[in-house]
Amino acid sequence: MEKENDKKKKSDFDIFGLGGFFNDIEKLIDLAGRLKNEGEIHKEGDIGLEHLKKGMKGVYGFTIKSVIGDSPTVETFGNIKKTPEGPKVDEEREPLTDIFNEENELVIIAEMPGMNEDEIKLELKEDILEISATNKNRKYKKELLLPVKAAYENLTSKYNNGILEIRIKK
Repeated sequence: MEKENDKKKKSDFDIFGLGGFFNDIEKLIDLAGRLKNEGEIHKEGDIGLEHLKKGMKGVYGFTIKSVIGDSPTVETFGNIKKTPEGPKVDEEREPLTDIFNEENELVIIAEMPGMNEDEIKLELKEDILEISATNKNRKYKKELLLPVKAAYENLTSKYNNGILEIRIKK
């Protein structure tokens, strides 16, 4: 009886075209669990960060963006960069960002905790938006290729609780 219920649940997801998506998420969760169970995989000697200055902090993460019908894309963020000599920790962090291409405007969301609104600088040159911010504790910098060309006069932004929201009228 239990197997019939499982098959019904699985076929319900397939109706909406989400069966493969949930299988991929399940695989990702399994992989994370296996990595955790194998022990401390991020010791200094394991990834070659023993040359870093004491007290230096590294931030690294990724986000998987997926739209039904498109293949998923992986975008990294943080301040640990891959170089031919091995991993390198920069002072500048790359904020996690999302771009939403709406009917009349572009909406860009950037996570930049620990900043004040007056410490954030935005530069827009046609279809390239540069976001940067600096204070005594943190530095952020990201260059985004926008899906359309835009003028700086059409840009508005607001910053609240570590989240920068940028709107650019098309």
